[in-house]
Amino acid sequence: MSWVSFVGSGPGDPELLTVRAADLIRQADVVITESPEHEVMVRAMLGIAAPDPESGELAQGPEFIDGGFGEDGQPLTHAARAKVVVKQAKRVEHVVRLMIGDPFVYASGPEEAAAVAKAGFGFEIVPGVSSVSAVPAYAGIPLTTKDHREVAVVTCGDKIDWSQYADDRTLVLLSGVGLIGEIAKALIAAGRSEKTPVAMTRVGTTTHQQTVTSDLANIAADARAARMAPPAIIVIGKVVNLRETLSWFETKPIFGWRVLVPRTKEQAPVLSTKLRGFGGVPEEVPTISVEPPRNPQQMDKAIRGLVEGRYEWVAFTSVNAVRAVREKFEEYGLDARAFSGLKIAAVGEKTSAALLDMGLRPDLVPAGENQSAAGLLEVWPEYDEVLDPINRVFLPRADIATENLIAGLTELGWECDDVTAYRTVRAAPPPAPIRDAIKTGKFDAVVFTSSSTVRNLVGIAGKPHPSTVIAVIGPATAKTAEEHGLRVDVMAAEPSIEALADALADFGTSRRAALVEAGQPVTKPSDRKPAARRKATSS
Repeated sequence: MSWVSFVGSGPGDPELLTVRAADLIRQADVVITESPEHEVMVRAMLGIAAPDPESGELAQGPEFIDGGFGEDGQPLTHAARAKVVVKQAKRVEHVVRLMIGDPFVYASGPEEAAAVAKAGFGFEIVPGVSSVSAVPAYAGIPLTTKDHREVAVVTCGDKIDWSQYADDRTLVLLSGVGLIGEIAKALIAAGRSEKTPVAMTRVGTTTHQQTVTSDLANIAADARAARMAPPAIIVIGKVVNLRETLSWFETKPIFGWRVLVPRTKEQAPVLSTKLRGFGGVPEEVPTISVEPPRNPQQMDKAIRGLVEGRYEWVAFTSVNAVRAVREKFEEYGLDARAFSGLKIAAVGEKTSAALLDMGLRPDLVPAGENQSAAGLLEVWPEYDEVLDPINRVFLPRADIATENLIAGLTELGWECDDVTAYRTVRAAPPPAPIRDAIKTGKFDAVVFTSSSTVRNLVGIAGKPHPSTVIAVIGPATAKTAEEHGLRVDVMAAEPSIEALADALADFGTSRRAALVEAGQPVTKPSDRKPAARRKATSS
């Protein structure tokens, strides 16, 4: 028997999906969407890419059906949406009907569920976070307090008697952006003070969220000045005054910043997740592709030598080197036991973590800010003919790695088998709109995690605009950036992705505080022209 799950997707932030909603989406044969963002959200959640029309590659995951708009591009009526749901229930076992907010709160869920029941199919309702409560919460506006306990939610239209809302209840208005001038006049005429606080928040819970605070007398003009447009939630009442103290989302360190993340495809998600937590909007642009070495025989010989006891040490200078050795081990059917009797060195914490995933605990790791090849040399012991039975080191590394580590180990008396474990290849140039955004300052910041990301980004896309904040992972990367004519604004306290994201967040916090202290509007680095003075408060 077919089954339909009516699932609330929340007001926009995909992280507001419930655990039950995520579980049902994973099981779905068909997902009926309500907005274009729904398919993107589901694909990101499931980790599947959109189909490539050029290659003819088939789509992975569930089938997507547009339940919000018809073939003519016009919004479907409630009855038409119900027909779409029933049609899909007749052909597959499990349909997930994704709905903005909550299916049973100011949505077409009741009508669609009734149609499914009438057709004889089973269904369930999975509540979602409603925009009625979520958007004001993300704007820092509580709908109720100990002093304000009554709330009225109104879907705006032409036939509303606003005199019934003349008291001091908190009002939450839906679909009221274009009517706010008339609504404000009607409420004032009904007896509300023209100084009654008003807040209008558009695209709430997303990093494009924007809030304008005003009063009944001025909200129409202030909303026009801020170019406010649907979808937006309007809150009217004294609770709006609490936003000054309780605003938490739009005051995140890099809220709304468009951040360029030039990294390998495998590594970018980690940094992007951290940046999103600080309110940033990361855009991943691959600049490096990690490929196998052109001559695999060298690695094959080194792995055989490792198993046969040829080496005293194995030195890992990157996570990619660990991955390359691990892949060779899997190819040969080996595991961590092959490292028995060997000493293992790692250049830093990230590389150490990758080794721990293999079941290996490194014997030597430089501490603190010395997590680099130079730092590894500082703590590496000299070769001792009495204590060291073997004087040879296996060094799997990238094809473009520097020779400093080899030279240093040689001076300490060690012989190195310097083996190319992987190649770093410059990626193809990004699309023209991305290249234009880089050169014209439409990115607020760019985060460089290595010297090669600097060189490759400049090579495939050009130099970032002078207004763009440049953040780097360490001194070597900073030097490369400066050699390419870039001004370094932010450097991580230690060479890690977490420290780099934290450093950019600290920069954003300090910048915001300086603007507020100077009485200036809080803008983003890409906002090079100061906004006109108005009562609107946005970030």
